[in-house]
Amino acid sequence: MSEEKDRELRALQAALAAEHAAVYGYGVVGGRIADGRRTEVVTAYDAHRARRDALVREVKDLGGRPVAASAGYALPFQVPDSAAAVRLAAELEDRVAGVYADLVRAAGGGRRALAAEALREAAVRAVRWRGESVAFPGLAERAGTAPPSAAPTA
Repeated sequence: MSEEKDRELRALQAALAAEHAAVYGYGVVGGRIADGRRTEVVTAYDAHRARRDALVREVKDLGGRPVAASAGYALPFQVPDSAAAVRLAAELEDRVAGVYADLVRAAGGGRRALAAEALREAAVRAVRWRGESVAFPGLAERAGTAPPSAAPTA
């Protein structure tokens, strides 16, 4: 496998791992969120499941073995109530945006376009949860924050 394809496969695997974590995290969010925002949780959960499933196919198309979901993920903070669930949802989207930004850098053609679309969707969801935007979604180095890990915890 060429170095370029290997870099793209690693970025796809990181995006897949992030989607696994997001699906898990939205399960936690759904258990704590106020009733008025439950539809948003279901919509985001479904979107991450669809992205996860598409990434499994992409990894296989490149000849890779898709990274499996973990049995559980460490949450970045306690989620005792709806306000914390909203913060977790925004954090999940930020982390997903970060790995899609990496995939945009690593991929070309159609995969790059799909990664850019996924980055945009995550950034929009983060804004909806947080109520404000960041200057460079998915680019922690530009926003002055620490970069998300390649396989974020939920």
